[in-house]
Amino acid sequence: MKQYTTDKTESSRSRKMRWAFNFWPCIWCNGGKVEFIAGDYKELHVSLKLNIRTRNRVGTVYGGSIYSSVDPYFMLLFMEVLGKNYVVWDKGASMKFVKPIIDKVKCRFLISNELVADVKSQVELRGEYSFDLPLHYEDDNGKVYATFSKSVYVASKEVYKKKLADKAKKNLS
Repeated sequence: MKQYTTDKTESSRSRKMRWAFNFWPCIWCNGGKVEFIAGDYKELHVSLKLNIRTRNRVGTVYGGSIYSSVDPYFMLLFMEVLGKNYVVWDKGASMKFVKPIIDKVKCRFLISNELVADVKSQVELRGEYSFDLPLHYEDDNGKVYATFSKSVYVASKEVYKKKLADKAKKNLS
């Protein structure tokens, strides 16, 4: 179910991906729920609420659940959007707790056409490119509970293979 207003719709493939994510143990166990994946893979909605899997000692959502519920999605979306000629990795992240979460919150992952064009352009120019993307958990009133910065690494498959081969040669020396 969409958590944000959007004109995008799910495809049968993105709907199956959403279903698979929600039953994948490492995602199901963190308490987050993928609510929507656009058919073009440029938008994803996640929700998180206080429950038996997410509750910490003081009765709020555990910090590990907060972070792990947003962890993999930018990387996975970029893998779909860019296709098999690119290598995509999560490179890093930072998180700031703003308020304790006791109710349901939501997070929106957006990848614009301009960002995709910029990433492709930078990879074509440099062979590889790293960039940061902001996220936040908010309630239905827009009150922010946690903010994140996700670092994503993208390389052309050829450059990445060469980089690995060079590293292997260096390790053998």
